[in-house]
Parts: sequence; structure tokens; C-alpha cells
Amino acid sequence: MHPPVALLLHPAARIALSEFTVHPSTVIGLVGVGALYHWRARQATSPGSPGTAQRATFFGALALIFLSLNGWLHDLSDYYLFSAHMVQHLVLTLVAPPLLIMGTPGWMLRPALRWPIVRTLAPRVTTAPMCFAIFTVVLAAWHLPPVYNLAMAHHNIHIVQHLCFMVAATFMWWPVLSPLPELPRVSYPAQMLYLFLLSIPMSLIAICIGYSDHVLYPAYSSAPRIWGITPLQDQLIGALIMWVPGGLFFFVIISVVFFKWQQVDGEDSTASAQVGWRVAAR
Repeated sequence: MHPPVALLLHPAARIALSEFTVHPSTVIGLVGVGALYHWRARQATSPGSPGTAQRATFFGALALIFLSLNGWLHDLSDYYLFSAHMVQHLVLTLVAPPLLIMGTPGWMLRPALRWPIVRTLAPRVTTAPMCFAIFTVVLAAWHLPPVYNLAMAHHNIHIVQHLCFMVAATFMWWPVLSPLPELPRVSYPAQMLYLFLLSIPMSLIAICIGYSDHVLYPAYSSAPRIWGITPLQDQLIGALIMWVPGGLFFFVIISVVFFKWQQVDGEDSTASAQVGWRVAAR
């Protein structure tokens, strides 16, 4: 994996805002996914067709993935800063996948359940414990120094790393955002507990990285310095990005789930009271 020519000409690690590198593989993949979504949306009848907000959510997620895997953030993360790589990974795991799920109507995914293997495996791998395990194992495995360094040294493996993160994150968000009644979400209290538990592995990984007294990923120790950040400082900043914003994100979603739970509970209580008053009036 080699940096763009413009970056090679500036070994002092200057990122030019006028330059925005684009990788054709990401464009082909994202355009393919967007075209498939558009084709399926055109097949929908009026009530089931995704609305403007849902379409915007889905294509907004694709735009975020594009901006993460191309341009300035990509160049910073691939060639200079571990901390920029952590920002990229948070977008690919915590932001884009839930938007993709929220932007996809359940009926678009339901035909896949007709396949015997999907019908058999899907109910097993979309349970909260299994989704927790999938995401945790993938996240931890790819941050092991030998595996991470392998991805940094080989572009194709790096692509696999990002795909693994996004697939695992889709599983991770499924028990909270599932659009399919056949593969349902867990209850609101269970969602809150699930999201709290998810914050723990990310924090532990961040602590292990942050408290290391040496550079764990040699690709960044040999990279040109940018903004005067040393490799060890960069590693600490990356760990803090994973730990603080990554952990706080789950607690923000827990708050949203809590208020949704209270709203539904309040509506149920009001409905029950109305029924009671009607019965009493009789």
C-alpha cells in the first residue's frame, strides 16, 4: 500500500486540502449498494415505499462511508496517524451501520429469509448475546498488533478489515434497530443493558492501547510526523478517541432508548386508564 504521489513529494506530512484522493473500489461498491437499494425501492407499493427521510438516512450512511474511506481522513489514517484511523473506525462501526439499518425497510430484507441457510442461521446469529460476541471478537482480533500491522502492510487485507468492522457492527446494532419482526429487537430494558455491556470491550481495548509504554503498530512509528505529534502521543490520542467518544456514544443511545421506553410506557398507562374509565362508566 503506497501513499499518493502528492504525499510522497511532501515527506514532512502536509495534507493539502485541495487534494482529495478517491479509491475506485469504494466508489464501485457504494454505487452498487445504492443502485440495489434504489432498484428495490422502485418495486415497492405506496405504503411500503421508503419515505424521503428513510432514503436520506440510507444514502447519508453511504456518503459517510465514502468520506471515511477516501480523501483526507483516509490519507491521515493510512499513512500518518493511528488516531485518525480510530476516528475512521468509529464512523464505520458506530455511525454508518445504524443509519444503514434505519434507512432500510424490513420488506427489502425479508426475501433473504426464503433461503434455507439464512432462515436457519439468522434467528441464531441475530440474538443479543451472539451479536455482542461477534462484534467483540472482531473488534479485539483486528486490534491485536500482529493482525493490525498485517492490515497496514497489505491493502487487500486492510479492505477486509474494514468490511469485517462494518459487518460485525451491523450485527451489533441489530438487536436495537432490527426492521424485521421475524428477527425482532430486544425489549427496551434489554437494549439498555446490551448497549452498556457493549461499551466495556471497547473501553478495555482502548485502555490496553493507551497504557502501552511502546508503539504497538510500527507502521505509524515509521510514518512522517504531522502536526508535531510523536508516535506514542498519537497512540494515546487514538486510545482516548476509542475510549471517550466511543464509550459516550453508547450512553447517548442508552438515553434515547430510555426516553423511548418511558414514552411507550406512558402511552400504555394512558390507554389502560382510558379503558378503565370506560369500563367504570358502564
